[in-house]
Amino acid sequence: MSNNNNNANGLVPMGQKIAFGLGMLANQMFPAALGIFMVVLVENLGMPTWMWGITFFLPRILDAFIDPIMGFISDNTRSKWGRRRQYVFIGAIIMGISFVVMWQLFRESGIDYNFYYFLFWSIVFYIGLSIFSVPFVAMGYEMSDDFHERTSIMAISQWIGQWAWVIAPWFWVVMYDPSWFPNADTATRTLAVWVGISCMILAMIPAIFIKSKSTLEETSFSPLTFKTMGGSLKEIFSSFVEAFKNKPFRKLCIATFLIFNAFNTVAGFTFFIVVYYLFNGVSADAGIWPTLFGCLGALSTTFVVIPIVSWMSKKIEKKKTFLICQGISILGYILLWFLFIPGKPYMFIFALPFFSFGIGSLFTMMMSMTADVCDMDELTSGKRREGIFGAIYWWMVKFGFAIAGLLTGVIMSFVDFHPGAATQSEGAVDGLRLFFSGIPILGTLIAMWVMRNYDLTEAKAKEIKEQLIAKRGEL
Repeated sequence: MSNNNNNANGLVPMGQKIAFGLGMLANQMFPAALGIFMVVLVENLGMPTWMWGITFFLPRILDAFIDPIMGFISDNTRSKWGRRRQYVFIGAIIMGISFVVMWQLFRESGIDYNFYYFLFWSIVFYIGLSIFSVPFVAMGYEMSDDFHERTSIMAISQWIGQWAWVIAPWFWVVMYDPSWFPNADTATRTLAVWVGISCMILAMIPAIFIKSKSTLEETSFSPLTFKTMGGSLKEIFSSFVEAFKNKPFRKLCIATFLIFNAFNTVAGFTFFIVVYYLFNGVSADAGIWPTLFGCLGALSTTFVVIPIVSWMSKKIEKKKTFLICQGISILGYILLWFLFIPGKPYMFIFALPFFSFGIGSLFTMMMSMTADVCDMDELTSGKRREGIFGAIYWWMVKFGFAIAGLLTGVIMSFVDFHPGAATQSEGAVDGLRLFFSGIPILGTLIAMWVMRNYDLTEAKAKEIKEQLIAKRGEL
């Protein structure tokens, strides 16, 4: 039941891996574009930073609480299409349409109207994201039961998905080049149409091409209906608690929460640091340098980090690979403090390969290890709960992402930084730089400490697999 698409030896055809990777490209392009476009709210449409923080926080909080419910629904769906595909398809449509609509913002509508309009459509978008992403991620977990093939699946999907972070930073060039558009908010309205429609199509691909066997005859679970809703919601809560009691899984969630959301708390500062520290607040002078930061970092991840991570995990185990990569990323954050040099913007490029090891390795390793945890859970619970585990894992990511968005606004207010202002108060930009390096370093160090005694090794995973085969044979 765990792997519908693989051969007996656990290997998955490359076409299936690519189909999953194209879904991952959509899954990453939406937040990548969103992160770029969000600058427009404060820089061009005049929203105060507290409104900006709320638009980050509230939709993501709602999304985080929907995820476990969506995971349970997905795990317990009886359908001739299997447990996941129909939700991936429907979620893709909702995401694509709502993304286009929510960026149709006009200055003349006023700050208050734009705030409530954007907040409403953000909520719709994030509901669609939950419907899509939870079953989609679960698809990846159940594609293979082989320890190393899982890493291969996630490495290929992350390699494809990373192109979102190569492409998205170039939106800054288009948005702020007057030869393309008269202003950034006009550019955003147009770019949103292209991003929304293209990513909607990409997100549909896994639903169309990744095959799943029918679950119409399954009797090992009870689908969620209005009649069973009370009991099902109770089971969702109990499944959430059971999953989080799994010690290796808990470590994966906490470590990801710390690393990813420390990074996201300060990621929005990149544009402001480049423009205001390196180019004295003149966006036109900054040219493509904000774009190059994101683009070259993503290229480093795509062509350096992911291949190295995939190779290392087969040689020295997944945990050691994770710890080494995160240690390298700390060096990168330290280098960025010294290599942001006014008049020499090219210097930060030397820090990017080191910096990229943090986020670049994170999801390749963590998603592979979560798939191992699902086997461990089946051995003790007798249930396949990829949807629940995926939902809880991404619940931690999204809940933290919501907090990160709120903290971004809080930090800018704390250091007295005002986006769009011609001049900044003394120390404001240096304050952003201090948080830009300091928060990710702190989060990564704590995450490494949490993961120091993670014990779901390759030997243990193989032993669990053998026990599951024997157990299923007895049934």
